[in-house]
Formats: sequence, structure tokens, C-alpha cells
Amino acid sequence: MSEPITLNVGGKLYTTSLSTLTSFPDSMLGAMFSGKIPTKKDSQGNCFIDRDGKIFRYILNFLRTSHLDLPEDFQEMGLLRREVDFYQIQPLIEALQEKEVELSKAEKNAMLNITLDQKTQTVHFTVREAPQIYSLSSSNMEVFSAHIFSTSCLFLKLLGSKLYYCFNGNLSSISSYLQDPNHLTLDWVASVEGLPEEEYTKQNLKRLWVVPDNKQINSFQVFVEEVLKIAMSDGFCIDSSHPHTSDFMNNKIIRLIRYK
Repeated sequence: MSEPITLNVGGKLYTTSLSTLTSFPDSMLGAMFSGKIPTKKDSQGNCFIDRDGKIFRYILNFLRTSHLDLPEDFQEMGLLRREVDFYQIQPLIEALQEKEVELSKAEKNAMLNITLDQKTQTVHFTVREAPQIYSLSSSNMEVFSAHIFSTSCLFLKLLGSKLYYCFNGNLSSISSYLQDPNHLTLDWVASVEGLPEEEYTKQNLKRLWVVPDNKQINSFQVFVEEVLKIAMSDGFCIDSSHPHTSDFMNNKIIRLIRYK
């Protein structure tokens, strides 16, 4: 065993051996620690790599064992893919590709269930009629909620890439609100005629958009149509046994299934 080397990867410290780091000479790490590429040092004299420190544990463990071991609930495949591409460890690239195929096969059969709710809410706001002249106004607003469950984590990520909240003048993917890999709750409002734009921000009111169509979702009918479009493009179809036809037409429950 060679002398231990401490690495600072994105602020996270790892200790390993030179032989481990150079076990794949044609990789980025092999080039860095064989002297082909100069390495940087942090203030403590540790070798510094400006990459994701958390993900590096899987890279390092592969160098040690030649196996890609990921936790069952691992949710950062996209980030891992980018890090693996940076380090250019060919056997690890191949192992990751095999893992992604394995996960894809496991997710082929899936269920998607969406429960919808809608209510009317009165909003009060001020309208500027002239300099120094304001009047109080109110209007009814449609408020929507959608509780989404899917056995396919990948589908919810796909949905997150298509649906965006509009808030404070910016669009943000609903993926950032996906705290549970199998559950997602959406809450949004329809646009109200005459409601000043700044009032949506003041009253913490989010609107929902579909991208890249740049289409606002102002009703459950539009929401259902867009979700069905996305789901069916991913292989889902309507479950003929559930829900009851009246529920589906009234936009209360949507259940879809996928068999591949």
C-alpha cells in the first residue's frame, strides 16, 4: 500500500492511496495523480478537485472494489452520470450504463394515481386608479390541488421537466418541490382578470405552466389533458377498471397503468 493521500473534493475530505487513484491510468484521476495533469492544493495542502464531494464516494468506492454500489433509494442518477463522465473511468461508465438499464426495466410496469381538488377563494387587492388614488377590489379565484402518486420515480421526474410554477415573475420546475420520489403535491391558482401581477407574489399565489408549449393551466380540464399527454407518451394508458367513469369525467380521480 502506498502512503495515504487526502483529497478535498468540493469541500469534502477523502483519504485513500495513490495506487487506488491510479488504478485506471487512462482516467482523469489516473492522469492527475501520475503527474500528467497538474493538481491543485487547498489551504491545508490537500489535493483539491472542484467537483461534487457527496457523489465522489461512489467514484472512490468503485476504484477500490470495481463495483458500483448505490443505495436502493438513490435519486441522483443525473448528477452521478455527469460526475462519471468527468472522471472518465471507462469500466465505471459501463457499470453505470448497466445500472440505468436495470433501473429502467424495474420501472417498466408502473401505476399513476392523481387525486384532484378545486375550490373558489375570494381575493382582495388594491387597484391604483391614478397617482395617490387607490381603490379596494375583490374577485373570486379558482384554487387547484393535485395529489400525484406514481410507482415510477422516473415518470415524476419527467412530469417535473414539463410543468413549471410561475411565481414572482419567474418559472421554476415543479421538480424542486419533489421531496418524496413517489409523491408530488401541486397547488396553484387560475389567473384572475384585473388582479395586478405583484398581487400574486404578495399573496403567495402560484400559477402553473406547461413548457416548452408556454401554456398556462387555468382549469382542471387543461391539467388533465396535459398530464394525459405526458403520461401516454411515456407508455401509460387509462385503467379501465378504476376510477368510475363519472369520477374521471368530473376530474376527481385519474388512474393510469403501464405494462411493458
